Amino acid sequence: MDLWKYREWTVDQTCQYLEEQGLGEWQAKFRENNISGVTLQYLTEQHLKDMDIRQIGDSLKILDSIRKLWQITGQGKVFNDPIHGHIELHPLLIKIIDTPQFQRLRNIKQLGGAYFVYPGASHNRFEHSLGVAYLAGELVDALSRRQPELQISPSDILCVQFAGLCHDLGHGPFSHLFDGKFIPKARPGVNWKHEDATVKMLDHLVERNNLREAMEQYGLELPRDLDFIKEMIHPKALTKETPWPHKGRGQEKSFLYEIVSNSTNGIDVDKFDYFARDSHHLGIQNNFDHRRFLKFARVCEVDGEKQKHICSRDKEEWNLIDMFNTRTGLHRRAYQHTVTKIIEIMISDAFLKADQFMKLSTAIDDMEAYTKLTDHVFEQILNSSSADLAEARQILRNITCRRLYKCLGQTQANEPMEVTQEMIQSWETELAQADPPHSFHDVSLQSQDFIVNVIELDYGMKEKDPIDNVRFYCKNDLTKAYQIRKDQVSKLLPEHFAEQLIRVYCKKRDKKSLEAAGKHFVKWCMDRNFSKPQDGDIIAPELTPLKPNWLNSSDKDGEHGSCKDVKPGKVNGPTKAKTKLFK
Repeated sequence: MDLWKYREWTVDQTCQYLEEQGLGEWQAKFRENNISGVTLQYLTEQHLKDMDIRQIGDSLKILDSIRKLWQITGQGKVFNDPIHGHIELHPLLIKIIDTPQFQRLRNIKQLGGAYFVYPGASHNRFEHSLGVAYLAGELVDALSRRQPELQISPSDILCVQFAGLCHDLGHGPFSHLFDGKFIPKARPGVNWKHEDATVKMLDHLVERNNLREAMEQYGLELPRDLDFIKEMIHPKALTKETPWPHKGRGQEKSFLYEIVSNSTNGIDVDKFDYFARDSHHLGIQNNFDHRRFLKFARVCEVDGEKQKHICSRDKEEWNLIDMFNTRTGLHRRAYQHTVTKIIEIMISDAFLKADQFMKLSTAIDDMEAYTKLTDHVFEQILNSSSADLAEARQILRNITCRRLYKCLGQTQANEPMEVTQEMIQSWETELAQADPPHSFHDVSLQSQDFIVNVIELDYGMKEKDPIDNVRFYCKNDLTKAYQIRKDQVSKLLPEHFAEQLIRVYCKKRDKKSLEAAGKHFVKWCMDRNFSKPQDGDIIAPELTPLKPNWLNSSDKDGEHGSCKDVKPGKVNGPTKAKTKLFK
């Protein structure tokens, strides 16, 4: 129920507003006289007397509440969005959008380096934020209409939309590249994430643009509602034993913290929008239907828990499984694409070279400076003539001319590891020191020629099955939530929900260095007892047979020959090796 749309209120919604204003005793009079939103604006003191509300104090309270509605009535805006169609946003949200701090999101690519791989991925954090604000409003409004007993107030709805709109304010240039790759190397002692910057930027936006008065004018209570908005953007993870940590709303409204950023099971409107939007721009099929989720979402109490949770119909488990599969698919095919990661590593390298002169990493301490830091820094470096930026400029020129670092391959450890920056540096040294037989003695490889990139892939909840944390209800009992176990759904679901990939790149690009680096990589995998790279038999056919557990099953059985029969000199020559890659 939006206050700024009070003219569209029904009689029931008008009475709900009276209740929220502490005037619930007059609901019966308003119902009896059929006072709806459209007639509310014409109500006078004489009309109140005619309705038998004769005490002057009572009349003045009612009229004052009506005047508040007149004051906050403003013009919202309609945006034509390629994903959600025509979306209308609250006037307060428009005031936020029309600030320099929010407008900077127009200049931050949603998918960072993926734009250099997928030409359609030119969308930005600005349009994504509008989409999240819209979906947040749709979900909370649907819950309010479906379950009036939840007592979701207009200020609750506005706060949820506000949080959806501002949830990505803290992203730096090229989105996750900035806080995931650049800052950890530029400032290794600082534990900083874009969520931290979002909260600081939101405070800066409100103060810099004098929005406190407007927020109060539109019915928000400060500082409580501003705390609530920030808590929804970055909610704390909860367990059954955890005392309620939030100040903005009590436990009876715990479900509101699951709309924008859901720390319980990862099902939230942020993902709904970026799955649909990213898939659209990447040209990848999105199998998850967020509109069905909105249709069937309900708030239920879960046995043994003090908090209420947003639950879905039992028949929707496959739609949610499709959602988690979509997430993993987007990571494999786009976000963690081999070339995407190479380009992001190169951009990060360029930023690190430029940091001592441009002070990029110090901007996170000053939101005024951070407001001016966007993807445009790429062009600033690329087009500069400063000698100080020569190294950084050359790296970016190599990107634009497609002279990229080369991927040597991908491997996996037997068990996932806690990988630190020190461990990665140690691995790069080991790669340079690996001494494979038949190595190129006239090629010199140093640790700085290698880059190790560790990729974590999961379904959104690390190694856990995310469906374990989802609760469902059935049509026969809309109030009772229960768990659906994996074995109740299908035997085709995965046994593992996370994996760790180790990719190795080489900065050198000449053929001889790359051949040598490839053999170093295969030998390093053998020494580390990692899995055999997919094309290991092609890169180093003289090495892979030396590792017994790397042999293909046909090699072990003596069928179709073996890599031992392959002569290294003939691999890329006229007589090509017949290597069985798949069983």
